[in-house]
Amino acid sequence: MKTVLFDLDGTLVNSKEGITKCAQYALRAFGIEEKAENLEFFIGPPLEQTFMEHYGFSAERAALAAGKYRERYRPVGIYECELYPDVEETLRRISNHGCRIALASSKPEVFCEKLMEYFHLKSYFDVIAGATMDGKIASKASVLRESMRRLGQCDAKSLLLIGDTRFDVLGAKEAGIDCVGVTYGFGSGEELLWSGAAAVLGSMREVGDYIVERF
Repeated sequence: MKTVLFDLDGTLVNSKEGITKCAQYALRAFGIEEKAENLEFFIGPPLEQTFMEHYGFSAERAALAAGKYRERYRPVGIYECELYPDVEETLRRISNHGCRIALASSKPEVFCEKLMEYFHLKSYFDVIAGATMDGKIASKASVLRESMRRLGQCDAKSLLLIGDTRFDVLGAKEAGIDCVGVTYGFGSGEELLWSGAAAVLGSMREVGDYIVERF
């Protein structure tokens, strides 16, 4: 049975406001002042990785920063987001087409579950997989492998990831599956094609068309 896996931030949900404000809050705790609108690079990769790569934090300091981030994210930031147009309609269409649907995000799984419940979308997903708080599952590839384990599905040809950044495309490639990129999120079409996306689409409606016609 064919399965479509979806990234969350930048693919199903526009979470820019919540993520950037929480990143700003965490950085401020370390004496770093940034404008929230300049922190979009926090969307997609694991938090600790971003603190280390962009601010030179040690692993220990990055873990503390991630804790500060979640201090604001849990009660407030998680809900500072909105669904992209046609998300529910597309999920329903794909499900009616006979595909299983899974969520595979680098966001902690507990937050993925809460968001799908908040938007009343949880019933569409056979599996909701995300990162673990202990860091054992953090990269996109590791989340995808965990999704595949829970689905009991190892045939790469029967799996397809929909994502918006190179982290999705490269993670899918590492896990041995194809990825279709979307340009309405936080990555560019050029970045997605350069990373090896199987196709690049401009809307959720186009995602539904692609899956029904070609997958």
